[in-house]
Order: sequence, then structure tokens, then C-alpha cells
Amino acid sequence: MKNQYCIIMAGGVGSRFWPMSTTSQPKQFLDILGTGRTLIQQTFDRFIEICPINNIYIVTNEIYKSLVLEQIPELNPENILTEPYRKNTAPCVAYASYKIHKLNPEAITIVAPSDHLITKEDTFKKAINSCVEKAQSEDCLVTLGIKPSKPETGYGYIQFIDSPIQEQDNRMFKVKTFTEKPDYETAKFFIETGEFLWNSGIFVWKTKSIIAAFEKHDNELAAIFKEGNDYYNTSQEQEFIKKAYQICKNDSIDYSVMEKAKNVYVRSSIIGWSDLGTWGSLYSHIRHDANNNALVGKNILQYNCNNCIVHVPKDKLVVLQGLEDYIVAESNGVLMVCKKEDEQQIRNFVNDVKVQKGDKFI
Repeated sequence: MKNQYCIIMAGGVGSRFWPMSTTSQPKQFLDILGTGRTLIQQTFDRFIEICPINNIYIVTNEIYKSLVLEQIPELNPENILTEPYRKNTAPCVAYASYKIHKLNPEAITIVAPSDHLITKEDTFKKAINSCVEKAQSEDCLVTLGIKPSKPETGYGYIQFIDSPIQEQDNRMFKVKTFTEKPDYETAKFFIETGEFLWNSGIFVWKTKSIIAAFEKHDNELAAIFKEGNDYYNTSQEQEFIKKAYQICKNDSIDYSVMEKAKNVYVRSSIIGWSDLGTWGSLYSHIRHDANNNALVGKNILQYNCNNCIVHVPKDKLVVLQGLEDYIVAESNGVLMVCKKEDEQQIRNFVNDVKVQKGDKFI
């Protein structure tokens, strides 16, 4: 277990969850589900069951370091890796992987987003342990796939085939293809074939395996972060990272490596997973009242409302009448009322607010 590390990616903004999620307080730092723990706290709680606490690293934007320290005070501040710019997941994974590899060349890392929901914790732990065993036994990249329950267009998909070798775990498969968010008819076809899983964005690999994959499939990115070997875990690390992030491209780990590599495996899982990417995804994970309304807030009165999601501060009295299939959300002095079916418009709302009202409300 001493060689087991976790990299929690916590640099995103989560603009689709506006007005709750804002630039100064993104969704990973919010108690979106009303449980008393924020999403990043829940993620951290999950991984202290799997890795030694000193082997857990959180990668986030430098403006969120104080938020991480405030919400996870038990974490060593040196384990918070700060990014000067948002450059997507590939630079984030490369930075943490090269740094950890210099500390421990035998390291095996679990890479996970900070803002996902997992309700079946014991099943998740079993799935991760299986992925760790696979990654330890050979030079491969393993991802956690979620058995789909419906033709969801908001997720990426992984097509799998039988493994060329006899696997110890019969839920471990060879990856054939990755597909970004498909349209409804394509997603429906994927489900019907039984050959596809949702892409959870959770990965397991040895640091030497992912570094080799970067060097083979994204040599430009690898060259940038390889230069940091003289600076990682020294007082010069941050200065180097600032320069590295100035020149590295904005790219996801999927595009950078996973879609190109031939040694990728996926472990099929049912772990009560959601990426909580939209208000609609949140709706399905909050208890509903008799009229199928999902309510978060202590003082909500509703009359003849159906199938709504309402998320308001505890001290706010809200009275609603006659709404059907709406999102009602208030946070940070902003009230948003939007049809559930039009929630993809929220990013447009955010852009319009920025243009017309400045940064104050976003």
C-alpha cells in the first residue's frame, strides 16, 4: 500500500451548475447534495480508505489552494499541487505523475475527479483494488467503466472487447474505442449492443506506464514535464510549473493518451456513479417528494409544482406555485429559473451575464 497514490483533480469551474458553482467557489467545494460534506471532502474521505493520507495529492488552480486547506485541513499543504492556468486534464496528470514518480519510481496512482458522486463505496473500493492489481501486474493503463443504465448523451463511452489474456477479474476487458458525448440515437445503439460502458474519468496505472504513454503518444507534453525532474519536490518546483503551463497545450488525458494507446483496459462497474455535471443529473440523486420535486433547502413551500429541482439557501423562504419541470436555484445573490429541458443553455446564461454584468455574479 505504500506504493499506492491518489491524484484528485480539483481545478474545474463547473459552469453548468451556475449560480451555485462560481469561479470563486466551484462545485467541488460545495455541499450540492445537502449531506454536510462537500464533493471534494467526500472524494477525500473515499480515498483515505484506499491510500495512505500522505500519498494523496490534490491538483487545483492556485486560486483554490486556501479552499482546499480550509476544507481538508488534515492534508499536508505540500500535497496540494497548484496550477497557474487551467489547461485541462492532460497537463494536470503529467505534472502529478512526473512529480510522484521522482519521489517513488514504483508508484501506482489512482487518478480521479474531485466532484463525482459514488454511492456504493464498498463496491467502488473493490473495483479500484481490481484495477490496481491489473496495473501492477503489467504495463497497462486501466480505466473504470460504468455499466450504463440509459442512453445518456452527456457522458463519453468506452467500447470494450474480450481481453486477449485470461483475467483474474471477469469484469476486466480490453478497450477497443473511446467515443465522446454521442447524440441520443447513437447512445441508444451503444446501449443495445451491450459493448459500451460510460467513461468515468477515473484511471489507474503505474507512474512509469503513464509516463511511457505520454512519451509515445504526446511527446511534446512529455518533453515539457520531463524537464521538471531537476525541480520537482524542491523550492524551484512552482517556478518551473509556471513556465511549463505557459507553453503546454490545453488538452484532455483522453485525447492526449487514452484514445491512442493500445494497452488500455476497462473494468466494468456498478458503483452508483454520476459526474454530477448538470442540474438534471443532480435531480436524480436527491430524494423526491410526492410530486417528484427534488428540494434542497429548509424553507420551501410549493403548490401544484411537479418534477422540479429547487436548490436554495437554508435561511431563504421560497414559495413556488404552478411550476412543472423547472430548475429553481439561488446562490450568491443570484436567482435562476430555467426549464429543465433547456439546462444546456446555462453556459450561455453565464456568458451573457459576464458580458452584460461583469464578473461579479459568476
